[in-house]
Amino acid sequence: MAGYFDTNIEFLKGVGPQRAALLKKELSITTFRDLIQHYPFRYEDRTVFYSIAEISEDMSFVQIKGKLLTMETIGAARKQRLTVQFGDATGRVELVWFKGIAWVKKMLKPGVEYIVFGKPTRYGSKINIAHPEMEPYVPTHDKGGYLQPVYPLSEQLRNRYIDNKAFNKFLRNLLTQAHSKITETLSDALIQQFKLISKKEALIQIHFPKNQATLAKAQYRLKFEEFFYLQLRLLTLKLTRTKKFRGLVFSEASLLTDFYNNHLPFDLTNAQKKVIKEIYANMKSGNQMNRLLQGDVGSGKTIVAFICALIAIGGGTQVALMAPTEILASQHYLGLKEYADAIGITIEKLTGSTKKSKRRAIHEQLQLGQLKIIVGTHALLEDVVQFQQLGLAIVDEQHRFGVAQRSKLWQKNKDILPHVLVMTATPIPRTLAMTVYGDLDVSVIDELPAGRKPIQTLHRYDANRLKVNGFLKQQMEQGRQVYIVYPLIEESEKLDLKDLMDGYESICRAFPETAVSIVHGKMKPADKDYEMQRFVKGETKIMVATTVIEVGVNVPNSSVMVIENAERFGLAQLHQLRGRVGRGADQSYCILMSGYKLSKEARTRIETMVRTNNGFEIADVDLKLRGPGDISGTQQSGVTDLLIADLSKDSNLLQIARDAAMGLLEKDPKLENAENIRIKTQVESHTKSTVNWSRIS
Repeated sequence: MAGYFDTNIEFLKGVGPQRAALLKKELSITTFRDLIQHYPFRYEDRTVFYSIAEISEDMSFVQIKGKLLTMETIGAARKQRLTVQFGDATGRVELVWFKGIAWVKKMLKPGVEYIVFGKPTRYGSKINIAHPEMEPYVPTHDKGGYLQPVYPLSEQLRNRYIDNKAFNKFLRNLLTQAHSKITETLSDALIQQFKLISKKEALIQIHFPKNQATLAKAQYRLKFEEFFYLQLRLLTLKLTRTKKFRGLVFSEASLLTDFYNNHLPFDLTNAQKKVIKEIYANMKSGNQMNRLLQGDVGSGKTIVAFICALIAIGGGTQVALMAPTEILASQHYLGLKEYADAIGITIEKLTGSTKKSKRRAIHEQLQLGQLKIIVGTHALLEDVVQFQQLGLAIVDEQHRFGVAQRSKLWQKNKDILPHVLVMTATPIPRTLAMTVYGDLDVSVIDELPAGRKPIQTLHRYDANRLKVNGFLKQQMEQGRQVYIVYPLIEESEKLDLKDLMDGYESICRAFPETAVSIVHGKMKPADKDYEMQRFVKGETKIMVATTVIEVGVNVPNSSVMVIENAERFGLAQLHQLRGRVGRGADQSYCILMSGYKLSKEARTRIETMVRTNNGFEIADVDLKLRGPGDISGTQQSGVTDLLIADLSKDSNLLQIARDAAMGLLEKDPKLENAENIRIKTQVESHTKSTVNWSRIS
């Protein structure tokens, strides 16, 4: 649809420069293509007529046919309302307008038969319909109604009279004049194989469907196409990367074997062993590894990362592990140093708070190749940080770094890209993994270490505070430690939330003989670290904190996580916070505190947390509640900017489209066959704006 569909929207009949500027500002619609791909988000069923006697306030929308009987304006100037008595053979209903009264009075004529469409509500003992849509009845309506498309619009557009009716008119004008210019974008083979309707018919029926059956066919066709081209792009990138980008070859594994046989302090799970084999196969293949490692909270990703680091170090290169916060970097450093010291490997930490003299020494050791493992934050990205040869770059909680930031790390090597391992403790639903990370190899640790007891999650209301405090006291008397997490640092007038400082004072009053730590994002790194270390050493029994402890804090003696105002947290955050406990052999608990007033979504989140500890199940619920863009945080890559397909609802179709793209590339990787000419043309028309994200994870 190139060329004609790039025409500026202002040249469409009924739009013009002013409306075009507004459409661009409010909906990012600038061209004919943008408009034709601005799909309805729901449809109102105009095929059914109700009698007035059948109407109730429980109905979402109704369509009735009858006569306008009387009109009356009630109230003073600014508080006027127009009430209309409307009737059919079964009864009467009141129609009400609070705005645009003069225009409505001018348009409506008593005694004339109209079709009314709107939402019925109850006002006292009467049912009324406020601001209904009305049109004069004509006999052709008896031959059957239609499905009315409803478009995503903004309040600003409606205020400027660009409402749903105007949008319908724009689309009708565009489809009429563009009818002959809509070309097919899929091959005949795909259309026949998946029984798809044509692109032209799909665009007509998505905007003006004849009935539910034709609408379903149009939606299926357009969703399949959207998924197909997304997967084709991702799979092509993956094929290109595996063939084009050379990787350092690490076939020597004696260091790994020595550590595994003589120094590993516990048995690996089968899932960890499987993942290590997958990574090792990548690192000795001669192609650059670009792998995503998913593992639920506490599944043992860090030891896997260290064992893979030994493969690179055994091959004479260095390893960098980058984390998003100083707390997490320190946690990784302390955890890995124990293993590194046992096997005689040099390791250092580099963060924003590293002293200058220490920093200079680290820079020098890295350049000379004397330092084998460096763990750090964004400080690793500075130009002054240079390696003799970086063999493996590991990024933890990678979604917290931008694409450009991550790419700076792999560009530290001049001649050949290092192998890349990106890790996340945020479980990613299968559908999202196939899109956001569809061009990467994916490994999953789906098994917790032996001996871990499932965390018991409980929901308690604020009224149960004394009982909860009694439980915390009991746990601390048994030698355990407690986290209490608040959503805010300072009091907010807009949100009725527990304030961290108020909470801290309340905890101190409730437990006067107990030492309490406090940590939040506005503290200096040194102060934060001091408080954290007090808690780690057991000098304090309670840690009062914000979500700064969401990742990276590992205190096996902590057995209780209390989350205040749990209804204000997202599912992913709740799951991450819960993962701070349950790290030792003792039974651990997560207590979700909330008020009695809960939204439907908040109740679903809390019920999900209480029901399951499975991170992937939680991620699926989160995807349904929030949508893919919010979860993935991948606006930078554009892969979740879907126009019509929905990752939370269309997972089966996504798999079908991915299989179709895979099958096509296996037979014709360069799209050179005559039957795929349309597909090649479509791919090339989008290539100029596509970045090879696969190179930089």
